[in-house]
Amino acid sequence: MFTVREIATALGAQAAGDLDLKITHASEPQDAGAEALAMAMSPQYGKALTQGNARAALVWEGADWQALGLDAAIFVVRPRLAMSGVTRMLDRGQRLAVGIHPSAVIDPSAEIGADVTIGPLCVVGPDAKIGAGSLIGAHCFIGADVTIGPEATLREMVSIGARVTIGARFRAQPGARIAADGFSYVTPETSGVENARKTLGDQGDTSAQSWVRIHSLGSVRIGDDVEIGANCTIDNGTIRDTVIGNGTKLDNQVHVGHNCSIGNDCLLCGQTGLSGSVDIGNNVVLGGQCGVADNLFIGDRVIAGGGTKILSNVPAGRVMMGYPAVKMDTHTEMYKAQRRLPRLMRDLDALKKAVFK
Repeated sequence: MFTVREIATALGAQAAGDLDLKITHASEPQDAGAEALAMAMSPQYGKALTQGNARAALVWEGADWQALGLDAAIFVVRPRLAMSGVTRMLDRGQRLAVGIHPSAVIDPSAEIGADVTIGPLCVVGPDAKIGAGSLIGAHCFIGADVTIGPEATLREMVSIGARVTIGARFRAQPGARIAADGFSYVTPETSGVENARKTLGDQGDTSAQSWVRIHSLGSVRIGDDVEIGANCTIDNGTIRDTVIGNGTKLDNQVHVGHNCSIGNDCLLCGQTGLSGSVDIGNNVVLGGQCGVADNLFIGDRVIAGGGTKILSNVPAGRVMMGYPAVKMDTHTEMYKAQRRLPRLMRDLDALKKAVFK
């Protein structure tokens, strides 16, 4: 429970009205009760306050909070940034019992930092290190020689394979799988796939062959302040490590192939997939269901719209879209032209008829 004053101070925001009003939770305006902080951060949402019973709200700068029927208001300039602060304060977590659950299996050689909580049925392997203040949810697996920095939060059923190194304040959502072996196979002789790649279409005269496994000797290195979404999969490198830089966030069901290197402060949205040996710069955003072919480079600050399939290198600062990916403005023109094709074909048919007559 917080007062309006405490929330405003934490946000660095201006507030007015009854600043000692107590807040227990956040709510959408139409659903807000007397102890809720209503999220009414634009005039559009402000109208919905009349449908609820909120006494306090986050409102837009310059809002007439008294006319909205409020007893207190906090004024925000960047609504989503304010929402980040409020949700952080009011997040009640997963109610994981403090301490190490008796059913957890922890190797005697593992090093567990101060104030670490480990939930039921967890396994911590030999010589693993878990930093101070970390929370490890139920059914997690932490393999041999893994190092996890301080203040990590692993939700239930997270799996981290051997020799992974992770920085401070790491977050992993349920079912994340880190350090699976890479998807690396080869045939004894040149395969149809290799020929098709060289010729862009012709398989050549090749016989059927079985696939031979290439083992993954590398692991995964993850920087500080990284978040991995639910059911993400991150593969080990073949020889060198797969790398994820500081501050990068992966949405649910993202796949990072072997040997990939992702820079700092990137966002990879849901169901994005990186093939092996992709090199991504800093501050890159890949929208949902993006795909990147293997051995490509994507420069700093690139943005790719949802569903984009990147089949060639992308210079820094580009905004991309489509399959295959092109600059977004080019893709828009192509789409407009495609929409005009039926009309153009009708016009062409009419011209052909006129010429034949």
